[in-house]
Amino acid sequence: MTYMLIAVGGATGSLVRYSLGKFISEKSNTAFPIGTFIINISGAILLGIVSTIGVSNNMMLLLGDGFLGAYTTFSTFMYEGFNLFGEKEKLNAFIYILCSLILGIAGYVLGTKIGSI
Repeated sequence: MTYMLIAVGGATGSLVRYSLGKFISEKSNTAFPIGTFIINISGAILLGIVSTIGVSNNMMLLLGDGFLGAYTTFSTFMYEGFNLFGEKEKLNAFIYILCSLILGIAGYVLGTKIGSI
């Protein structure tokens, strides 16, 4: 049952990430990877909420490990960040990487505060 919950959540999370990322990228005309940035920060906030509101173990597997694990993406974050360096967009690369880390932590903390209400 554990693997089924993670698989269903993961499949759903990856489809939402792909669709939302594509939608955001089509609407923005910038070298800055705004889609992945928004997805990762919103995922951090949602994980903070889910981990704080006291969901059952099965719900945590479905939402936390499955959905949010697939919705957020560290590998794409690294790929896009270092591609900016390669494209001579050093300032954008630094802004993207630092803001993602700082706002990811802040987003998780914010999510835990929201979840505690």
